[in-house]
Amino acid sequence: QKMSLFENSARVPLLISVPGSKHAGQVCRRTVELVDLHPTLADLCGLKTHSQLDGKSLKPLLDDPQAAWDKPALTQVTRGTPTQTNAPTTKPSIVGRSIRTERYRFTEWNNGEKGTELYDHDNDPSELKNLANDAAHSATVTTMHKELRARYKLKT
Repeated sequence: QKMSLFENSARVPLLISVPGSKHAGQVCRRTVELVDLHPTLADLCGLKTHSQLDGKSLKPLLDDPQAAWDKPALTQVTRGTPTQTNAPTTKPSIVGRSIRTERYRFTEWNNGEKGTELYDHDNDPSELKNLANDAAHSATVTTMHKELRARYKLKT
């Protein structure tokens, strides 16, 4: 029951072995999600999937680990929610939503009302320096904010 949006908690190692793959043993550094497994397995088996799936087939990355890829990973947590159904709620819950691209992780707490975070994984893989309020990164914050809202289907 991880309750963090930091890389050390949210990241899940993923290994895929496809019989006969010409890229066996190669590493792919693209950002993917576990919801990508369903469409990937269906694609590898030659099956059709529903067009409204959140996931995307990883087959292009299995065919070429360096292929272009622009799908970010989403992570969400809720804090302050009772773990028991009948437990009284004494504090309002806080929802954290994060979007992770190959370079950045951008997080908003309660739609930004409780804070925002931006980490540059090229320069800060341990996510130690929050750049969300750094004027030099304001364009990145704006872009990531819009992408987060679009991916989570939130009102702007």
